[in-house]
Amino acid sequence: MRLSDLHYDLPPERIAQHPCEPRDQARLLVLDRRTGALEDAHVKDLPRWLCAGDVLVLNDTRVFPARLIGRREPTGGLVEVFLVRETAPQTWTALVKPGRRVRVGDRLTFGQDELRGVVTGRLEDGRRTIAFTCEGDFFALLDRIGRTPLPPYIAREADTPSDRERYQTVYAATPGSIAAPTAGLHFTPELLSTLAAQGVEIVKLTLHVGYGTFQPVRTENLAAHRVEPEVYVVPEATAQRVNAAKREGRRVIAVGTTSTRTLETVAQDGVDGNVVRAGQGMTDLTIVPGFRFRVLDGLLTNFHLPQSSLLALVVAFGGYEPVMCAYRHAVAAGYRFYSYGDAMLLI
Repeated sequence: MRLSDLHYDLPPERIAQHPCEPRDQARLLVLDRRTGALEDAHVKDLPRWLCAGDVLVLNDTRVFPARLIGRREPTGGLVEVFLVRETAPQTWTALVKPGRRVRVGDRLTFGQDELRGVVTGRLEDGRRTIAFTCEGDFFALLDRIGRTPLPPYIAREADTPSDRERYQTVYAATPGSIAAPTAGLHFTPELLSTLAAQGVEIVKLTLHVGYGTFQPVRTENLAAHRVEPEVYVVPEATAQRVNAAKREGRRVIAVGTTSTRTLETVAQDGVDGNVVRAGQGMTDLTIVPGFRFRVLDGLLTNFHLPQSSLLALVVAFGGYEPVMCAYRHAVAAGYRFYSYGDAMLLI
């Protein structure tokens, strides 16, 4: 499939700039993969489509404030640093602005000189390697002086108390993501309790979302594209419950493309009767049409950018015509798109 096949027209006003209140009042477009039938609903209606025995898989990563505003020493010039990935304790690859002025050897300060950094390297793609020093816990300091890394299509400042709460799932636990697993933003504690009470098994894994979620696909040949590697952890208890469901013919439903990629990363071909294995590591699994899903039976996801790797994954699972038809319906029906937008359920 070609990248251009994943184009659709989206009016700018359909791009959500603020989250829905309350979370589970967001709209939900349900796509029946067998028939192509569509039904308009709301996220709070999920218990209508999930049933006892289903396993719902959540990504419990926590977004940390990855944008830092500081100064270069000794000039005092302003610098913006966007942390991308930790390569060693308190050493990060990062995007910097203004890129032409930040050189290897530069010393940077942030906050009230509470966080200091030294640029130790420049990568081929222009990113810098920065070694940080601070007293106390690094992530606790970031929580205080960093800014929420909202995507660039949200055209406003991101360092508001509302964004700090809402660009985070209610079950976020382990810091490490520079972008939210946005399908999970729709859940409230009450909705999760309702699903659990009706017999839906809720399990968690972790995939720390990296900068690749913002990167455009730069090749027309989708099969040649690779997302950047990201850290994942699949606990033993999660693997056991997913394996039990697959053996017993029960459904496994992923919340988001990150949970999907993690599950399919640890999939195996029925070794010892198991479909997935517990473990941790790095994954650059890129799912495009033609991919053979071994774990997934259902997917809850947001509406994604045209010509993106995320849309390619949804098309791979739901089928090209049904998914693109669903997107056209969503645009016409006034659904809200992207990170703070509405959701669709493919079952």
